[in-house]
Amino acid sequence: MSVTFVGMPAFPVAAHEAVADSTLRGNLRHATHTIRAKRAAAVAEVSDWARLREAGRRIKDHTLRHLDRYLVQVEEAVTAAGGTVHWAADAEEANRIVTALVKATGESEVVKVKSMATQEIGLNEALEAEGIRAYETDLAELIVQLGKDRPSHILVPAIHRNRGEIRDIFRSEMREWGRPAPEGLTDAPAELAEAARLHLREKFLRAKVGISGANFVVAETGTLVVVESEGNGRMCLTLPETLISVVGIEKVVPTWRDLEVFLQTLPRSSTAERMNPYTSMWTGVRDEDGPSAFHLVLLDNGRTDTLADEVGRQALRCIRCSACLNVCPVYERAGGHAYGSVYPGPIGAILSPQLRGTQSEIDASLPFASSLCGACYEVCPVAIDIPEVLVHLRERVVQGGPATRQGNKVVLKPAKGHAAERAAMRAARWAFSHAGALRGGQRLASRTRRLHPRTLPGPGRAWTGTRDLPPVPAEPFRDWWQRTHGGQEGTK
Repeated sequence: MSVTFVGMPAFPVAAHEAVADSTLRGNLRHATHTIRAKRAAAVAEVSDWARLREAGRRIKDHTLRHLDRYLVQVEEAVTAAGGTVHWAADAEEANRIVTALVKATGESEVVKVKSMATQEIGLNEALEAEGIRAYETDLAELIVQLGKDRPSHILVPAIHRNRGEIRDIFRSEMREWGRPAPEGLTDAPAELAEAARLHLREKFLRAKVGISGANFVVAETGTLVVVESEGNGRMCLTLPETLISVVGIEKVVPTWRDLEVFLQTLPRSSTAERMNPYTSMWTGVRDEDGPSAFHLVLLDNGRTDTLADEVGRQALRCIRCSACLNVCPVYERAGGHAYGSVYPGPIGAILSPQLRGTQSEIDASLPFASSLCGACYEVCPVAIDIPEVLVHLRERVVQGGPATRQGNKVVLKPAKGHAAERAAMRAARWAFSHAGALRGGQRLASRTRRLHPRTLPGPGRAWTGTRDLPPVPAEPFRDWWQRTHGGQEGTK
């Protein structure tokens, strides 16, 4: 199971609190609008963007259909190159494997490259419980860690913080984690970046163990790829003696030719760059360069079950670019913390409920955390139809819970609860099947419209709590048409 942020309520409750925070809304609005404008300009430079997007979709779908074969190929290639492959069925097993590997080195601290997979499984907390301290080295992740906070964005985990807040965090917390912030530190970006660089440099030079994820794994050679913009990843991947990479099984691509597609679409969709400033690739170990020991932990943690769902498996195409977050009106107002997961925004609303199931209150609420406007699908570089999956997962929630697998298919459990909703749908179906009853109902609704409430009673209050019921017209359309056109068909 993935880790749910402790104490997080369902999305509607968390979002209601978040939208009342004007500072948070301002930070999010400024950041998301800036990022998406730059992304749009970067994508517009590419004349064959639609073809690249389609190629990415096809490569991902092909890989997922044959994932068993490509994972075996990865294991064989990594082993042949001097690395060691470990298989982790869930978060608990992955944490146990990584903790044991770190303990075997005799070290009590590690440096980390930004990794959503390790956040998903709660690795930092698992290491801390065993007396091992993990240092985040990505600037935004460092801010989150020093502030005892939680990430709220895939690309920019500290997007909810402004420069003044970051300055205050550095001043008060850096000393506890190592080199203190410089005296007189201001909120100028260059000063904040320099303070972080000085703070992290001593950790890079001291650390004997590095932990990373990977953006991609090339099956034909067993090569892992990390793309980043700050250079901290390069330091973590090359300086330590031991490197441990925790990677979701969906990150595999078959060949280097396939990788070429994503190295064009990922940077433009995420950081609005033509290519990432740092693209690090490593294959096993070498005597003369880099870590002398390499361990690859292949993580399932709900991905196999997601793969079995013919509709929901689209979520596994995700390359973590965060473009969907930056165009989502719900995310812009509610922020990432409201999603109760390391995966916020539209992709989190479809990925988390599949990895964790829909048994918890928060996971059951996530498929409804959307207006279904479709903006997320339009910008997705691998064409994940997020609205389609959201509706699919809503059906699962309404039907009563998680799906069960029967052979190669996923089948929803028999419906439970929602009796009033089902009764209303049955009544509507009957009315639309009987023209006379429908006409009579429309006339009755029009004649009694002054008596209609603006909000619904009982369970319906949840729907009308933020919107009024649409007013009933003074005259049904059928009657208006009969009166004005004599019931005749219109002419073109």
